[in-house]
Amino acid sequence: MNFELDTEQDLLRKTTRDLLSGVYDAETRNAATATDRGWNPEVWRQFAELGLLGLPFPEEHGGMGAGPVETMAVMTEIGRALAPEPLLDAVYTPGGLVAAAGTDAQRAAILPRVAEGDLLLAFAHDEPGSRWPSAGVSTVATRADGSWTLTGRKNPVLHGDCAELLVVSAALREGGTGLFLVDATADGVTRTAYRTHEERRGAQLDLDGAVAEPLGAVTDATAAIVAAQVGAQAALCAEAVGAMQETLRLTTEYLKQRKQFGAPIARFQALTHRAADMYVLLELASSLSLYATMALSDGIVDPTIASRAKLQVGRSARSIGQEAIQMHGGIGMTAEYPVGHYVSRLTAIEHTLGSTEDHLRVLAGSVADHDRVDVTGS
Repeated sequence: MNFELDTEQDLLRKTTRDLLSGVYDAETRNAATATDRGWNPEVWRQFAELGLLGLPFPEEHGGMGAGPVETMAVMTEIGRALAPEPLLDAVYTPGGLVAAAGTDAQRAAILPRVAEGDLLLAFAHDEPGSRWPSAGVSTVATRADGSWTLTGRKNPVLHGDCAELLVVSAALREGGTGLFLVDATADGVTRTAYRTHEERRGAQLDLDGAVAEPLGAVTDATAAIVAAQVGAQAALCAEAVGAMQETLRLTTEYLKQRKQFGAPIARFQALTHRAADMYVLLELASSLSLYATMALSDGIVDPTIASRAKLQVGRSARSIGQEAIQMHGGIGMTAEYPVGHYVSRLTAIEHTLGSTEDHLRVLAGSVADHDRVDVTGS
């Protein structure tokens, strides 16, 4: 089995890396996240020109028709550069739902605009008090006089502050959860924006009789939502791997440069062993991330596989982040130095779409379904 990227996939990875490395360093990244939007529209335009915004969409709708391997290669570079652009939250996840559940007319009207960078989406599914995996939603869809309206509250909606079109989940009267399109500026939609601890953006959406258009047929879309979450979890794992790679690189470079007692601290055996442990944790996370990506490439949408990957990636991210801060000392927590920002992002990824503890609980609950269980890790 081939675990290496082919020529075209590697070119896509290198092109994305070259673009981001030419735009972002610690200073320019901090400047971008300090703006009201929290990311750079010029970088977004370049994403569109390179085809990154339409990467997973069908070619007939302005996309490139790429698979999960290409998407994860891009997300790894997003993590490595700590790029704040909402590629997953504003494009891949909500756009994937439109591609999977929308009508032909909806796909033709929405996806080309997203691929061109002219339309920002957001997926509004989580609700206050809900915890992954949520059993249902409280937002209610009501039909009257031939039109649909939604009433409820969604929070957090990642990058919902800048979205122009919302993909919203709501409970159907007949049972199940439906998906609807809502204009973010429509009457009955109140948006409260905020910043997250890693300097990204989110919003609370209050819907009070907001006019909505069904995304595709009005039917239970739970399977499509679960598939979107599995894809998003795999993408988050890939992003985390890129962030951990850079965190380890920064740490080892610092160990070589920082001197104590007249010698680089990289010569201290205890620190060398700790850096080696970080490398092992990174390889474990990379392997599980690759496992999740390969499963999606084979058409296998399995929440259990996603949970396995998210569990190991979360464990590795926490340990690598803690060690990086410890070995950098005080400079690791300063706003001007990038390591603290990487650790903050890794922490956010660990708690998105299920924390490490959540995934462990879900996997432990399914132990009885297996004839044999191999226990590894802590």
